[in-house]
Amino acid sequence: MLNLSMLLEDSARRHPDRDAVVLGDTRLSYAQVNAMASQVANLLVSRGIEPGDKVALSCPNLPHFPVIYYGILKAGAVVVPLNVLLKGREIAYHLADAEAKAYFCFQGTPDLPMGDEGKKGFDQADGCEHFFLVMADPSAPASVEGAETFGQALQGQSPELEPVTTAETDTAVILYTSGTTGQPKGAELSHSNLVMNAVTCNRLFGADATFHERHLLTLPLFHSFGSTVQMNAGFSVGATLVLLPRFDAEQAVALLDKEEITFFAGVPTMWWGLLGALDGSGVDVKKIATNLRIAVSGGASLPVEIIKQVKERFGVTVLEGYGLSETSPVATFSDPERDPRPGSSGIPIWGVELKLIDGDWNEIKAGADSADVVGEIAIRGHNIMKGYYNRPDATGEVMRDGWFRSGDLARRDEEGFYYIVDRAKDMIIRGGFNVYPREVEEVLMTHEAVSLAAVVGVPHDSHGEEIKAYVILNEGASATGDELVAWCKEQMAAYKYPRIIEVTDSLPMTATGKILKRELK
Repeated sequence: MLNLSMLLEDSARRHPDRDAVVLGDTRLSYAQVNAMASQVANLLVSRGIEPGDKVALSCPNLPHFPVIYYGILKAGAVVVPLNVLLKGREIAYHLADAEAKAYFCFQGTPDLPMGDEGKKGFDQADGCEHFFLVMADPSAPASVEGAETFGQALQGQSPELEPVTTAETDTAVILYTSGTTGQPKGAELSHSNLVMNAVTCNRLFGADATFHERHLLTLPLFHSFGSTVQMNAGFSVGATLVLLPRFDAEQAVALLDKEEITFFAGVPTMWWGLLGALDGSGVDVKKIATNLRIAVSGGASLPVEIIKQVKERFGVTVLEGYGLSETSPVATFSDPERDPRPGSSGIPIWGVELKLIDGDWNEIKAGADSADVVGEIAIRGHNIMKGYYNRPDATGEVMRDGWFRSGDLARRDEEGFYYIVDRAKDMIIRGGFNVYPREVEEVLMTHEAVSLAAVVGVPHDSHGEEIKAYVILNEGASATGDELVAWCKEQMAAYKYPRIIEVTDSLPMTATGKILKRELK
């Protein structure tokens, strides 16, 4: 028997009065978060949700997220976190694909009307039976017509709960990821996958409940980096999570100072932003440096110059790691017993193996010049997903004999440190978000004027890569690049739609008709 929610329950028993989550002036203790999560579980059980049923969640970094996340788990159900930027048609796809029975969705803001988009998606997903609109003010009426609010639904639910038994191999969370087909797939992660990853993170960070860790959490909780490395790992040792719903460098720096933060994790652009916001901020940089104990970066390789500047200003060395949704997510991390290697994603974490393989799964053996040999990373261990939900063929393509092939290319030095060379060749990483060209191309080609589309990543100073599309129009049709950009903005999440669209008469192709994307970059 094992359930990921025990991480919260255990800390609520040991540290009931300690702050679990902080947002502005709102501070909720472990006892409060645990009681509210039990209310969520009782709500779900009262609505007929059974162990193994899927429950979707769209919510930014607010106290509602851990309350609902752990509440779903307490009911024995499966959490399906969704990207908060998804549009109605995309939400409908995810709800249907995951066979979700219920859906919790935050109301959003005027700039990001999540509630409206969520209700549109719910209305299109026939199998999803319950929609709960999470209002910023629990007592407020629904901002979306016809929706039941989370506050209303929770009234009268008991904060006491008879635990639901789950096995360690039962699915706890389904994280959606895209493959080379561009079709989002749900990676099934078990209770064991996620508990082991959280515990292993704390082993790496030297974290335990005897020291009161204070995290600044700006990474989105719907993403595995934020949910595992900070929320699950943090809750397991009674840490306080200071939430920032949207990364703002000046706000982040102010919170590092005010809340005496000991742990910060971010993608490279966040670290770059923090350094830029220090000067003229009026914060006590020396105090921040004294408190900050752990600095973590992931999502992309951190430039050596930023590592150097963080060490100078904050007095800590940024530790880097590598992983994927399919690996819970952490697979490699800086070796805590050795000096970090700039540009390296570290070594395999405890209980996990890595090797480099060729296209036919053959291992690329170490040799005299092994540090220069590039291969695809394959991973085996306690962190590997059960498979892609309802997709045995897609699972079979990436898993063999317990090994998962990542699609990422790397080299390994003589001391066993891994260096990511390239992502799967077509994937675009825009501001830390993975964007798969084919998915964008398929949406573009639903436009009445578009005949053919090719999407590539082009260099961008702050985002790393920007999304650019080349389109050929249907004969007799007319549309400008700007018009198509505006249309795409309505169809796709903000991180996904192309900012540059070039209308062209032809695209470079091979003799077999395959588009030569390398000539478009």
